[in-house]
Amino acid sequence: MNPALELAAFAGLMALGQFSPGPDMILLTRTALAEGAKAGAIMAIGIATGLTVHASIAVAGLAVAFEQSPGLRKAISWSAAAYLLWLSWCLLRSAFSPPVEKGENTAAPSSRGPFLRGLICNLLNPKAVIFLAATCAPFLTGTHPAWWPFAIAGLVIVQGGSLWALWAWLLQWRPLRTRYENSARWIDGIFGVALAALAVKLLVAP
Repeated sequence: MNPALELAAFAGLMALGQFSPGPDMILLTRTALAEGAKAGAIMAIGIATGLTVHASIAVAGLAVAFEQSPGLRKAISWSAAAYLLWLSWCLLRSAFSPPVEKGENTAAPSSRGPFLRGLICNLLNPKAVIFLAATCAPFLTGTHPAWWPFAIAGLVIVQGGSLWALWAWLLQWRPLRTRYENSARWIDGIFGVALAALAVKLLVAP
């Protein structure tokens, strides 16, 4: 297959995985709606930084070791569940706390900033390693030039950050933001429940 077409096919698969429901998607969507495009873009950079680690593991073939180490996988899953539960608690606390006066700070569920939240959320997602390993493997077999693995890893990182940032910008559409602002507490509650459900899924996974 032509290298350009092969990279385009890989990019399409990555985009499908990127926009499937998951912790990164939920956290970025809420951040972009509540804190604006800039915070969403910063979080997208944090997620892309985490993807740098996951892409390196997948391209280097180290995901096999991860799969064959139940103890390591379980430790990461439990750490991820704890982090998601904490984020969920912050959102639910915000959703059910008394309304604040206009002008008061109602922003992020963390004082550490959107970059760090995005980075930690992505790094602690064990599914990211498995998904990237499964997606990258078919495109790394066969005869390719020496630069090919770097192109695959670079595409994961650049496309991930770019599409997440674009998503944060699209969420600034005025009717959508107005609807969020009018129902922020209910929507934050839904996001909080969704993160808690993902945490429970990690805890009960074999």
